[in-house]
Amino acid sequence: MEETSREAVATAVQRVAGMLQRSDQLDKVEQYRRREARKKASVEARLKAAIQSQLDGVRTGLTQLHSALLDVKDIQGSLADVSKDWRQSINTIENLKDVKDAVVQHSQLASAVENLKNIFSVPEIVADTQQLIEQGELLQAHRKLMELECSRDDLMYEQYRMDSKNTSDMSLISIYFEDVQGLSDELAKQLWMILQRSMLTVRRDPTMLVSSVRIIEREEKIDRRMVDRKKQTGFIPPGRPKRWKDKMFQVLEGTVGTRIEGTQSVTKEADKMWLVRLLEITRKYVLDDLIVVKNLMVQKHWNSIQALFGDMMGHPELFSEYDINQLEPLLPQDVVDDLLSKYVKTFTSNITGWLRKALETDKKDWQKETEPEADQDGYYQTTLPAIVFQMFEQNLQVAAQIDIDFKEQVLKLCLKQMNTFLIRYREEAVTYKEEHMRDRQMPQCYVQYMIAIINNCQTFKESINSLKRKYLQSSEPTDSDAAIERTLNEVAKEGCQFLLDEVFLDLEHHLNELLTRKWLTGSHAVDTICVTVEDYFNDFNKIKKPFNQEMTGEALRRVVVEYIKAVMQKRITFKNADERREGAERMIKEADQFKFLFRKLAAGEDTDRLCGAIAAIAEVFKLTDPTLLFLEVTTLVSKYPDIREEHIQALLAVRGDASREMRQMIIGTLSENKVSYSGVTQPIFKDITVPTMTMTTMTSMATAKLLK
Repeated sequence: MEETSREAVATAVQRVAGMLQRSDQLDKVEQYRRREARKKASVEARLKAAIQSQLDGVRTGLTQLHSALLDVKDIQGSLADVSKDWRQSINTIENLKDVKDAVVQHSQLASAVENLKNIFSVPEIVADTQQLIEQGELLQAHRKLMELECSRDDLMYEQYRMDSKNTSDMSLISIYFEDVQGLSDELAKQLWMILQRSMLTVRRDPTMLVSSVRIIEREEKIDRRMVDRKKQTGFIPPGRPKRWKDKMFQVLEGTVGTRIEGTQSVTKEADKMWLVRLLEITRKYVLDDLIVVKNLMVQKHWNSIQALFGDMMGHPELFSEYDINQLEPLLPQDVVDDLLSKYVKTFTSNITGWLRKALETDKKDWQKETEPEADQDGYYQTTLPAIVFQMFEQNLQVAAQIDIDFKEQVLKLCLKQMNTFLIRYREEAVTYKEEHMRDRQMPQCYVQYMIAIINNCQTFKESINSLKRKYLQSSEPTDSDAAIERTLNEVAKEGCQFLLDEVFLDLEHHLNELLTRKWLTGSHAVDTICVTVEDYFNDFNKIKKPFNQEMTGEALRRVVVEYIKAVMQKRITFKNADERREGAERMIKEADQFKFLFRKLAAGEDTDRLCGAIAAIAEVFKLTDPTLLFLEVTTLVSKYPDIREEHIQALLAVRGDASREMRQMIIGTLSENKVSYSGVTQPIFKDITVPTMTMTTMTSMATAKLLK
């Protein structure tokens, strides 16, 4: 502890020695002492807060540990009770064999009860099924047959589970359901008969053939399910698997063989041309049958089946329509590539000329004495975007007929030319503004056409995105996207800046009246500024979003900056407290005027912060007690950390009652506790410079002080 105290004393001595290296610093001993006292109090407060926070954390941790210990003891007791109950129940489990047997018997009886209705109605269902088969209602007959088989199979499975060696009960169930197998065989005969006459059936009653195939598919699913259950339990119902699908293909194969064999009507002895006749008849019958198969039986699968008949015959009715993509090209690929290359060169040359002519036509419109046209929403615009993208659309439609890749190549070329065109468009807009500055009376509709130029940028963006969605397969950005976006934003931003320059040229005289003697005695400069800005923004409402919002925010910023510049130029120095109070109240009133105006114009979220800068400066002037001036300036710096020392010097000079020592103390303290403004989204004082004359005066004052 003593060693720590000695180190602290040594550090303090070293720090004091560093502060008092020059004799003139002795005058500041009291200032240094107060500053160190404030720092010590701040450090002690933070240390106490940190220790208190640690103690609170330890107290909370101990409470939670105690609660966890109690929970562990409760769980330990519960586990002991569970273990005791489990040991006592071992003997009880061994006595449950009778219950298990009862459960098995209950399961068997439940299955019997579930199928009881079908069991008692088996003769009736058998008769109905037989009648449905005779009437040709095969789907309904198969549904009832499945119900009978399901009842029989469930009863036999439960009997097998209870006693697989009891063959007498299994035989009893089989005898009771013996008619079911007969119905299955009868239904199968009907199916085979329909399949044997499938070529005739598909022409007269295709529904019958579809029903037969559907029944066979159902039986195949049941076969697979029963085979899977046999693997798990060892039980399979009698008659399974039926394998009707294999039988179906056997019947179809036999039908085809019978069809071919039936064409031989004469023998070799009766007719020497018997083979020719046989082959011709066979060809005719096979062709007729294959046409029926293609058009009526296997329409969806014919593309996969026709490969089998490629070497047999090339009859047009047996083939699908030709695919154009499989045909040989009319022109060799090298000729096509050469033609496309020439087309691209010609297109590039033509589109450059078209864009140049379109821009020249648009420039002539800028000189008109009538306002530009407005779209359906009332925003000013010119015909330039429509002309440009009509040219692009026409050429892309032609390219789309050639090839997808070529279409995308033409689109990328259009975008590349578009970027070059926009750079030229930007240059012409700057020239248009410079010509207007030489004679502000010409052209008469300068403001309206500059608004149209800004709106055209948004129209260009929307049209480019529309073309990309329509003609590009992928959504990945192209090489020209970033450059086009950047150029359009620059054109729009510069156009907004040009319009604001026009506004502030009209406001220049009134801005020069701010913070002068004339202003203090009752000038209407701010009233005129607000009226002028509002009048201009009635026209600026014709600017599309988001540019109109950005422009309104920039207008507010420039008004506030010009107002603060008027303060920093020290056009007036208040002589007494009454003048300071009157000037401060006037500044607060005018800040409220700006706030009301730009809220009305929807300048955005920064309105209060920007206008608040004027009010904050007014509070510095309004203060009546000079001893509290440091606190008020500190508040101003905390709100607007980008403010610099020369700004504070100018404010104190305008106030007029701050002594040299007070200015030095305020500036010195703020310099030592300087706050970074890198996180400020939109600094205000960063772009406000104090006039050189003021800086020279400050240098002279500092030199005089050193000479003394």
